[in-house]
Amino acid sequence: MKLKDIVNREIVNLTNCEQEPIHIPGSIQPHGFLIGLKENSLLIDYCSANTTEFIGISYVEILGHSFDSIFGAQAKKDLLEYISQDKMLSSLLLKIRLLDRDFLCTVHKSNSIYIVEAEPVTTKPKEANEVYDHTSQFLSYMHTTQSLRDLCNLVAKGTREVTGYDRVMIYRFDDNYNGEVFAESCREDLEPFLGLHYPHTDIPPQARDLYMKNLLRIITDVDYTPVPIFTVDDQHDKILDLGLSILRSTSPIHVKYLHNMGVGATLTISLIYKQKLWGLIACHHYSPKNLTPELRLVAQLQGHFITSQIDVRQANEEYEVTKKVNAAFDKIDTFNISEDPNSFAELVKQPELLSLCNASGVSLVYEGKVYLNGITPSKKEVKFLSNHFADKWGRTNFSTGKLMDMLPDYRGLCEKIAGAIYHSLDIDSNDCIIWYRPETKTEVNWAGDPSKSIILDKKGLSPRNSFKLWKEIVECTSKPWLQPELETAAAYANSLQRQLSLIRITQEEKKYRKLSEMLKEANVELENMNWISSHDLQEPLRKMQLISSHLLSEEDVSDSVHHSLKRLNLSAGRMRTLLQDILKYTRLKYSDEDFKRTDLNTLAKQVANQLTEGNTSTKIKVGDLPEVMGVPFFLQQLFSNLISNSIKYAKAHENPIIEISAQKHPVSYPTELDELYYVVSVKDNGIGFDQKYSESIFNVFTRLHLSTEYSGSGIGLALCKKIMVNHKGYITAKSSVGKGTEISLYFPVRQ
Repeated sequence: MKLKDIVNREIVNLTNCEQEPIHIPGSIQPHGFLIGLKENSLLIDYCSANTTEFIGISYVEILGHSFDSIFGAQAKKDLLEYISQDKMLSSLLLKIRLLDRDFLCTVHKSNSIYIVEAEPVTTKPKEANEVYDHTSQFLSYMHTTQSLRDLCNLVAKGTREVTGYDRVMIYRFDDNYNGEVFAESCREDLEPFLGLHYPHTDIPPQARDLYMKNLLRIITDVDYTPVPIFTVDDQHDKILDLGLSILRSTSPIHVKYLHNMGVGATLTISLIYKQKLWGLIACHHYSPKNLTPELRLVAQLQGHFITSQIDVRQANEEYEVTKKVNAAFDKIDTFNISEDPNSFAELVKQPELLSLCNASGVSLVYEGKVYLNGITPSKKEVKFLSNHFADKWGRTNFSTGKLMDMLPDYRGLCEKIAGAIYHSLDIDSNDCIIWYRPETKTEVNWAGDPSKSIILDKKGLSPRNSFKLWKEIVECTSKPWLQPELETAAAYANSLQRQLSLIRITQEEKKYRKLSEMLKEANVELENMNWISSHDLQEPLRKMQLISSHLLSEEDVSDSVHHSLKRLNLSAGRMRTLLQDILKYTRLKYSDEDFKRTDLNTLAKQVANQLTEGNTSTKIKVGDLPEVMGVPFFLQQLFSNLISNSIKYAKAHENPIIEISAQKHPVSYPTELDELYYVVSVKDNGIGFDQKYSESIFNVFTRLHLSTEYSGSGIGLALCKKIMVNHKGYITAKSSVGKGTEISLYFPVRQ
């Protein structure tokens, strides 16, 4: 059987350390040993090289054998019981006897491998009363402290007393993962780190990810020699993910960093708050140091105490702020604005508009006008900001204590508006409200120059070796916005948005009311025009036809005069037809006839009989048509127009044949997929037309032929379309020149 180690030998330096796969080092720290078991068979597939030191046999004798063949049936039973009881990664470690020696084991699963990390039981376990005393002490911290900082100070002190580390720090991250020593307890002879800041580069992203998964990390001796892990060489690229391991070997970059700090051993406990790495409990010792598993759990419990108290302590600390901003909100929320611009000017003057989030200035942009109060940018600059933020942030909201990070080219603004809270007030415009805070220069104490966190020496790039106090004056930054201030600003922005929406709705109602009145007046005028068309204009035309007909009957009229009189008579007739059709069209628009269930079979046959009476050359076949809801008079007009068109546009030497039929089952219309329609077709064998006119033929006054060829006003099909629209249906045409026309009528099934 061939064996190989899985040590990751990729060269890691500070140019690629952010990509270093620190979860698969292929080696462990030497204060315990590791075996990896296949999930189904418990065959030992991985084993650290230091087993001889702990159990007296080498990894060569172990690898490839079953767990029970090496450690016995009882050890296998104990392991399987532990796994089946779902105790992996719990606070209860596996206590097991391996080859006559007692071990405390951390067990977890990595993909399909059970990883067992064994550490010898070398000290007497903590008595129950000791654990009780520690727990009681932690609980007393919660009762005797008010602020989060006070609690952290006591936890740091208590952790140091329990663990014996030289220095215990509560480390808190900002939004960019720069860290600050928030609380500390250390030996009196050590220089305190309290208040110092550390750049985010000290803990790269993949290390922060592991802190989120594995809440406790211990390095017992930074000068240790890594122990390689071996495996059976039965496939390429075998790796073992040690992200949850307690013995996982440390990145050489981190070891160098700890050497530079003079640290000999560390214990780190993650502080997770709202699914994010809030901070760390970082314990440093200046010589090698290990802790029993029980003490590690006690220290980890400290972390749980802190994270469980973050919300409560912050709420306590912000109580007075909350009380003040809520009072301002209650008052300003009673201020009612109207569409009068003066009311907006009055609103921004209210002092509560500033105090609801403790801002120094506020600007309100509404319908292009800018209203200002307090320390703000100019109106021109506010317009720029509102446009920029609306484009950049998609008309939502944000807050920042350093506006210059978003506007690096406008540094001149930072004296007045270093911080801002922005809320959009309308999704269709750049209306917004912005609160401002001025610049507050602050001094930050760094543990070494953060710009020199990586240095170049004779050996190349390495972590910085100086942690001396380095002061930085931070400019263009405002006092941070507290959560109660942000919440109150958001609440008022929502209230203001509702008021503005009501104003817009009121304005729209007025606008539509005015348009409605104008429309009524236009309708009255149109009715008058209809009256003139139907009566006043038709009467002279009727007289023109009467007189011209009388003169045409005279015998002594010359041929030229007779021809002119005949043309005059025909023109007057066409004008009367046109006026009558226009009258029908406009009346249809305003018809309020009641809809009735109408049998289209009976109706179509009646129309066909009327139009073919005395005309034996036209053949009309009426199929099985449905009943629809409609106005019988208009439906009769509809079929009359369509059949008349088919007869009128028949081929010169071919008798017209017209088929009126319906599809068997209702169908949906292409643009109305949720509705079903009866489809009735009127199909003829006439002259047809080019399909490109299939939509324009339904427009008023559209004619495809000269009036001298075919009589008509050009309103017939427009009237048909209007009838179908009034019946909530559709009309379409399909045709080609010389091959007839098919008109389809869509009647809605549900009415």
